[in-house]
Amino acid sequence: MMIFATARRGLAWAGIAAGVLATAPAAQAHHSFALFDHTNRVTVTGTVSKFDWTNPHVFIVLSVADGAGTKQYTVECASPNVLTRVGWKFTDIKVGDKVTLLVNPLRNGQPGGMLETATLADGRVLSDGNPPGGVFPRS
Repeated sequence: MMIFATARRGLAWAGIAAGVLATAPAAQAHHSFALFDHTNRVTVTGTVSKFDWTNPHVFIVLSVADGAGTKQYTVECASPNVLTRVGWKFTDIKVGDKVTLLVNPLRNGQPGGMLETATLADGRVLSDGNPPGGVFPRS
């Protein structure tokens, strides 16, 4: 009888350990949105140099003319699930496309931000699914 109790206890601890390990990557995937300035907006127009339709967030890297050179803006979007629900398709943006992005800029002044809207070359405007201004109601 003692052997079965020990085996059950061992299985219970193994189950708990497996649950903790399974949730660790999900916990690491999320971050604060405090790095974005939600009170300001910047409009950037350029050429898509990279488009990652991946979880947990879609990313657009945009090459933007800056004097004699270019700056690479890394723009974070919502998840593919959210973007699909507001009308996006993973084929809407391709490397080489000219787009205009309205973003909440990074607070540290680096080129990048969080997407509010994307205006595609054909004139379509796609939302990020967030409230205008990127400000969520707080309770």
